[in-house]
Amino acid sequence: MKTLFKCEVEPADTLDQKTLLKLILSSRKIKNIDDFLNPKSPLDIGLSDFDKKYRLRLIEVIKILKEVKKNEQMTVVYTDYDADGITGGAILWETLHLLGFRVMPYVPDRKKEGYGFSMTGIDNCIKQFDPALIISVDHGITKVKEVEYAKKKGIKVIITDHHLKGDKIPKADAVFHLPALSGSGVSYFFSKEIYVSFRASLTSEKSSEALKHNFEIDYLALASIGTVADLVPLTGTSRSVVKYGLEAFHKVKRFGIKHIIKQSGIEGKKITPYEIGFMIAPRINAIGRLSHAIEALRLLCTNDEKKAYELAQKIGNINIERQELVEKSVKEAKEILAKAHPRGVTKTKYDKHLGGEIKEKIIILTSDHWNEGIIGLIASKIAEEYYRPTIVLTKSGDDYKGSARSIPGFHITEFLRSLKKHLVDVGGHAAASGFTITKDKLSSFNATASNLADKLIKDKDLERKIEADIKIPISKINIEIVKSLESLEPFGIGNPKPTFYSEGILIGASLLGKTQKHLKLFIRDPNNQLTHNQTSIEFLAFNQADKFKDLSRGSEIKIIYNLEINRWNGNEKLIGKLLSVPS
Repeated sequence: MKTLFKCEVEPADTLDQKTLLKLILSSRKIKNIDDFLNPKSPLDIGLSDFDKKYRLRLIEVIKILKEVKKNEQMTVVYTDYDADGITGGAILWETLHLLGFRVMPYVPDRKKEGYGFSMTGIDNCIKQFDPALIISVDHGITKVKEVEYAKKKGIKVIITDHHLKGDKIPKADAVFHLPALSGSGVSYFFSKEIYVSFRASLTSEKSSEALKHNFEIDYLALASIGTVADLVPLTGTSRSVVKYGLEAFHKVKRFGIKHIIKQSGIEGKKITPYEIGFMIAPRINAIGRLSHAIEALRLLCTNDEKKAYELAQKIGNINIERQELVEKSVKEAKEILAKAHPRGVTKTKYDKHLGGEIKEKIIILTSDHWNEGIIGLIASKIAEEYYRPTIVLTKSGDDYKGSARSIPGFHITEFLRSLKKHLVDVGGHAAASGFTITKDKLSSFNATASNLADKLIKDKDLERKIEADIKIPISKINIEIVKSLESLEPFGIGNPKPTFYSEGILIGASLLGKTQKHLKLFIRDPNNQLTHNQTSIEFLAFNQADKFKDLSRGSEIKIIYNLEINRWNGNEKLIGKLLSVPS
């Protein structure tokens, strides 16, 4: 593992809170520090702030909506089945519903219809709802033929999306493509424009009050869930959405969010991107992976607390089922890898002490029985453990569905699009992608993808790297300095917790936890002797007890870590959390 750091604080340097923040943000190429620390509220941001062309498009959208509403025609909000699409779909559907439109949500069946618009899905919408207008949420930007099909059926189409666009843009009645946001983020700002245009015509005081509250509180919380769940970088306007959305959680009124939080066991806790990413979003995603995601949308929108409780329990149980299925399938995936590499499988080419190595630059795994709802999770687990772009395929009817996850610096969707002659369709982001392939193209795809990856991916790309924001003497760290780091929250993709690299002297170590799996180290600055008025810093290393036997009191030690304040019973304590412990 290679350690890099972007800037360095020398022992002679003066370091205060403002200087530290400036060093971190400058190293992350944040130009306007004040805007980053004090982002504008999403309530004060409009679509035309992203691009002035949206002002004219909105005029056309409002014209279409006025006509649809006047004629009492049906509008369908056609949303994706993941947490981003479901939260975004809930925002738009409920906005239109409260504004008095005839509107229904439509969530495609993952297995029968697949991602986004499909001919089958459009036909189902026509059969069930006979819509005059379909509005997409979190998809549509690559669906040229499908949009053309809907238009030929006499249906107007509006696209709201954030995914990587294709060679051609669909000829919809209006397109709002904002790649810097999540699908739910686009939905929030699009829905807010509709609300502003129609709120004067509201005759229901109850609906008026509900919408005002929702855009200030509930919809921001929903958009923050979608943004974190879809791994959108927490910079720019997405940072605003998540920062204000997280602050809104304790004021949320909707029963669905309250019961997801309660069912997750985090009631009363501060909601951060961690709680969303590991507790809330997986539950919303689980229902769409193993059942039908319309249940998740019902949970987020219901006004019936009993129903919300029942749906939250159901989704919690399905999430447990999903976890067990992923664990079993990942084990099978590793067995496939082991058979392909009988000398042993390592996590990276550089972990030779584990025995053997994977020579391929990309991992491709195929099964006829893996549930297609979890292949993205399998790919994610394998990519993370073996540090290689990973593609997982499973049989789906007569075809195969594929899901891919990547490593930093390798744009997996662009890679797959360069192989589109082998594929039925493909879409996604830099780090994740999904596609369909026919059975007869599997062998040629695997060979071509492996050969191309071998050319594009260098050995150095497969070396795990930890990049610290700052190299800093331990003596410069104090509780006030660490408190200033909290102004950089929320942390997540694109804005990780600040990481530090230091060299120190180990003065003590012990095992921690009921099962003694964790490690506690006490480390001081090598340039300062420990005296009665100077203390070391306590560092925790989780699940790294195996390193204890290799540590020696008084030895020099190089560490990479985060810093945080542990608050308990009115007391505050500075804690370091180690990302790397030398052996």
